[in-house]
Amino acid sequence: MSSTMRIGINGAGSLNSLEDVVEGARKAEADGFHSFWIAQIFGVDALTALAVAGREVPRIELGTAVVPTFPRHPMMLAGQALTTQAATGDRLVLGIGLSHQIVVEAMWGYSWDKPVRHMREYLDALLPMLRGEQVAFTGEDVYAHGGVEVHGAAAPEVLVAALGAQMLKVAGERGCGTITWCTGTRTLADHVVPRLTAAAEAAGHGRPRVVADLPVVVTADPDGTRDAANELLVVYGGLPSYRAMLDLEGVAGPADVGIYGDEAHVAAELGRLADAGVTDFGAVIAATNAEDHQRTWDLLKSLL
Repeated sequence: MSSTMRIGINGAGSLNSLEDVVEGARKAEADGFHSFWIAQIFGVDALTALAVAGREVPRIELGTAVVPTFPRHPMMLAGQALTTQAATGDRLVLGIGLSHQIVVEAMWGYSWDKPVRHMREYLDALLPMLRGEQVAFTGEDVYAHGGVEVHGAAAPEVLVAALGAQMLKVAGERGCGTITWCTGTRTLADHVVPRLTAAAEAAGHGRPRVVADLPVVVTADPDGTRDAANELLVVYGGLPSYRAMLDLEGVAGPADVGIYGDEAHVAAELGRLADAGVTDFGAVIAATNAEDHQRTWDLLKSLL
């Protein structure tokens, strides 16, 4: 496998307490993984948890994959992210994303009318604030006048979750790269990486980061593991942004873009990801038993 692709651990939905996050980060760091990622879903607050973990786990990169933008004003997110930076010694990677229409409208009560415009405006306000600048921005969706000051914190890298062409352009132009989910190797190679890279180059940036999160299991029962993953992940197949990526890949459901098999097969598939232009693999270990979980962990560790 290409040595240029970093391997991290994504705790995904298995981290239900603050202690889970701290222990997950500690174990990933102890075994040499490059990064440790958690999502902001409907439980532990991701940035708060990473701030706590960063005080106890001193070296590993810590990332959000991802924090939704709609519920947090850019000024509030900037203050929280910079506080997390101060707590972790500038090891935060701030992954942000739109979430999905059903969540934004039905759960939070915000408009999904122009999601790409929302993200552009959000970044127009957020990025200068992360650099410690005062902002006077009045957009169609975002109003931000002011700034935040957190001593001892540098602006974190900002990755923008992006799958469609317009969002990939925004991620390449404004962010440091993207984070993907439910996106297979062929779609990464033919769709995500070229569009993201072209936008970054046009904006005068260097090579963007592409953090690809996928289920992965080293197992003697790949079919059974895939079936179990399908039950766990079925909801994602009905969300339009993910559905579009699964259709591009030519697969039926989210579990079908996962990586399951013996050590040689999994290592080869990770090599294909690296060849596709993925810079960071976020391993979502979807094992159904302790033996497969350990085999997967050991294989990933051996590839560091």
